[in-house]
Order: sequence, then structure tokens, then C-alpha cells
Amino acid sequence: MAKRAVYPGMFDPIHNGHVDVIQRSLQIFDELIVAVVANPSKEPLFTVKERLEMIDEATGHLSSNFRIVAFDGLLIDLVARERADCIVRGIRAVSDFEYEFQMALMNRKLKSTVETVFLMPHEKYTYISSRLIKEVASFGTSVAGLVPPIVEKRLGEKFPPK
Repeated sequence: MAKRAVYPGMFDPIHNGHVDVIQRSLQIFDELIVAVVANPSKEPLFTVKERLEMIDEATGHLSSNFRIVAFDGLLIDLVARERADCIVRGIRAVSDFEYEFQMALMNRKLKSTVETVFLMPHEKYTYISSRLIKEVASFGTSVAGLVPPIVEKRLGEKFPPK
């Protein structure tokens, strides 16, 4: 039986740590669904459509056994709709673990058959976060090497060099 996982996130914007977790997930699961949270209360820099486009371009070179979707509401409802077995979460540091652990336990309570797998990105990406990427880019500083080229371009449009 094929194993299907959902990798949820804001991806505002996707960065190389996210791409690394996607690549690692594709080595483990038969199918991966990258799920972009459409939560406007977090005031994302990029629209859902822009985030979907950037993820699509940034991952176009990868295998075809994954899809990109947008969702709002409970993650566990999306997992059920997609008939997934697992939720993938990236963990960069111990500070990420407490929140992710609570979420994993709540999701298990809501649907006991769904597991959560925590994956660490390559150590060269452990300090990268979307929040830091946006902050650095807002000062007109290059984020080359931290994000896929499409994201670098789109950030340059949002924050022109000074």
C-alpha cells in the first residue's frame, strides 16, 4: 500500500530548508502533498497564489510523486480528505519541537491513525526561517543561496534594493 504524507506550512516564502525537507520526504513516502496554509490572520507577504507558484517553480526539478495544494481549516481534515497516512514537519532546533510536539499530539487525538514524522533539514539550513528571510530581504540584502531563484526574484520585487 502506498504511503502518502502531507507537508503543511505557510511557505511565506519557501526557502531552501523547505526544499530540503521536501526532497527528504520524497525518499521516504510514495507520495507527498505540499499543503500551503491560506491563513490570512498571519498577514503573509505573499498571496496563496504566489506561494503556490513559487513552490511549483522551486520544486519543478523533483520527481513527479507530489502535489501542491492550498487549504484553510484544520490540517487533520485535509489529511483525511487526501487519505494521507502521515504529516511531515520540519524541525530546525529544539525550540521548534515543543510546539510541533503539541500539534502532533492534538492531531493524533483528532485522528489516531495519522502519524507525524519530524524531519531535520541539512544542517546548513537549520538557521533559515521564512521570517528571517523576509527580514533580511526587507533591508535590500541578498538572500541568494538561502532561497530558490524564483523566491529571490519575487522578494526583490517586494523589497527593491536600496
